[in-house]
Amino acid sequence: MRWPWSARKRRGPGTTGEPRPPEAAAEDGAGDWGDWLARSPEGAELAAWWHGERELTARFGADHYRAHLAALLSRAAPRDVAAMGLGCSRRVDRPCRAPGVCGRDPEPAAGTRLRSGPVPGACSRFIDCWTPHEVRVHFTPDDRHRAVLLLRGGPDEALLWVDGTPVGEGERLDNGGHWADDRFYVIRIGGPADHPAQGLGDFGDWLYRIVSLLVYDAERALAHVLVPRPEEHWTDPVVRTGDGTVRVYASADAEQSGTADRCFPVGGPAGSRQG
Repeated sequence: MRWPWSARKRRGPGTTGEPRPPEAAAEDGAGDWGDWLARSPEGAELAAWWHGERELTARFGADHYRAHLAALLSRAAPRDVAAMGLGCSRRVDRPCRAPGVCGRDPEPAAGTRLRSGPVPGACSRFIDCWTPHEVRVHFTPDDRHRAVLLLRGGPDEALLWVDGTPVGEGERLDNGGHWADDRFYVIRIGGPADHPAQGLGDFGDWLYRIVSLLVYDAERALAHVLVPRPEEHWTDPVVRTGDGTVRVYASADAEQSGTADRCFPVGGPAGSRQG
C-alpha cells in the first residue's frame, strides 16, 4: 500500500517555495565553529561535504552524495553536526549560535539525559528543515549510538542508518523514531496492507492508520520487525523495555492497564520478524 504523495511534504518554518541549499542555511547567523573544526577532522570533512553539495552532487551523482553524507554523519560527534549548521532540539529553524557553550567538552552529568542547549557537548538531536534531504540525527544520551534518518519527502524514499548500518531497507519509514533504554532505536514502519482496520490515518500522519514497528538493538546490531496481527490495532503503539524484555502496547491506555500485545527477550532471535 502506497501513500498518494503528489508533492513533497514540507515541515518547519520557512519551507515554502524552493528548498534552500545547505550553504544558504549556514548563512543564518551561525556562530563561529572554527575552533572546534580545527580540532575535529571528521567535523571539517562533514562540513565541507555538506556545504559543497551542489558541486559534489554534480561530480559524483545524488546517490553517492547521500551515501557518503550518511557515512560522515554516522561517524560524527554532536559538535560536528552542530558545526555543519543543522538546527537542534532547541531551535530547529537555524544553526547553533552558541559555539562558545556548545563547543565545550560535555560535562560528566550531561551523559545521563538528552541534552538541549546551549549546553557543553552540543544537543543530542539535530534537524534539517531546509533541504530536500530532511536530515535527522539522534544520539543516545551517552553519545555511544546514533540514528541518521534522511526523510527525503515521504515514507517510500526515507532512509535510515543506525551506527552506520543501513536499517529498515525496503520498509516505509515514519518521519522519526526514538531511543529506548539507550539501546533500542524504535521507529514506526508501514503496517500490513491487508489488515482489517487499515486505512488512511489522521490528517498529517506520515503512514497509514495501522503501523508496524522496527526495533533495532544497537548493542547487538539486530533489527526486529513487529507486524500487528488482524486482532491487534496498532495505531499509536508504545514500546517499553525492562527486566530483559521488550514489550509492545497497542496504545498508552493499554500500557496503563499492563496489557502488552507483544513481548520478546532483548537477546531474542537475530533479525526476527514477528507477525
